[in-house]
Amino acid sequence: MAALPVPLPSAKMAALEKRRPAVAPAASFTDSGRPSVSQAATTAENEEDFLRQVGVTKMLRAALLKVLEARPEEPISFLAHYFENMGLRSPANGGAGEPPGQLLLQQQRLGRALWHLRLAHHSQRTAFNNNVGVAYECLSASGRKKKPGLDGRTYSELLKRICRDGEAPEEVVAPLLRKIQCRDHEAVPLGVFRAGMLTCFVLLEFVARAGALYRLLEDPALAAADRRMGQAVLDTLEGALQAGDRAAAPARYLEAGSRLGPDSLALAMDRALVARRPSSAMTREEFLEKAAALFIAKVKPVG
Repeated sequence: MAALPVPLPSAKMAALEKRRPAVAPAASFTDSGRPSVSQAATTAENEEDFLRQVGVTKMLRAALLKVLEARPEEPISFLAHYFENMGLRSPANGGAGEPPGQLLLQQQRLGRALWHLRLAHHSQRTAFNNNVGVAYECLSASGRKKKPGLDGRTYSELLKRICRDGEAPEEVVAPLLRKIQCRDHEAVPLGVFRAGMLTCFVLLEFVARAGALYRLLEDPALAAADRRMGQAVLDTLEGALQAGDRAAAPARYLEAGSRLGPDSLALAMDRALVARRPSSAMTREEFLEKAAALFIAKVKPVG
C-alpha cells in the first residue's frame, strides 16, 4: 500500500509562508474609479514639465505680457492675431518651411514686422522699443541663401508700407523717406531701424493733427481755406517747433506742436484778418505739405 502523505507541522508551514515573494499592491483608486490624490499630483507635475520643456509656458507668458502692454479692447481677438503672427521670428526658422518664392517670404516677414510695430503707441516707449526689437529680429531672419541681418531694401520697403497704410498723401511723406532711407545693399543696425520707425510713426501723427487744424480753417462751401489764415497757422506752428529745437527726438517736436493752444491760434488768425491783404484759397494738400515740411526739416538724415 502506498504511504499516506504526512502533514507538515504548523511551524514549518509558517516558515514557508514567510519565504514566499511579496505581491506588489494594486494601484489605489477612489470609489469613482479615478486615481488617488498622490497619483494625480504626479501626473500634473509631468504635464507641467512637458509644457515647460516644449516652450508653451514661456510662450503664453509672453502673450499675456503683450496683452498687458497693449491693453486692447478685444483681448481674445488680439491673442488670436498674436499667435497667428508668431512665425518667422527667429533666424533658426529662416530655412525651415521656406516658400518657393523669396518674394512671398519677404512679404510675410514685412506683414509680421508691421503687426508687431503697431502693438503699442510710440508714446509707450518701453513697449514700443521692445516691439521694434521683435520686428527687427523678424526681418533679420536668414533663409537658405541669405545671411542673417537687415538690408536697406527691406528697411525702406517697411517705411513705405507704414506711410501707405497710415493714409498719408504720398507727396507729403516722400521727402521724409528720401531723408531716412538706406541704400539697398547697406546693412541697417538696430539703432537706425528704431529711429526710422519712430520718425515715421510720429510724422503720420503730426500730419493727422495738421489735418485737424485745417478742418478748423476750411470753408465748407469752397472746400478750401483762406490762404492768409492757413499761413498764419503754419507760422505759429513753425514757431512752436523752433521752441523745441533743443530736443532732437521726433516725439519732442510732436509735443511742441501739440502745445498750440486755442489762444495762440486765435491770435494768429485775428492778425491775419486785420491785415486785410488780398488772399486766395489754400487747399488741404498744400497745407499738409507745408506743415509736414516744417517737421521734416528737423529730422536728421541717415548717414
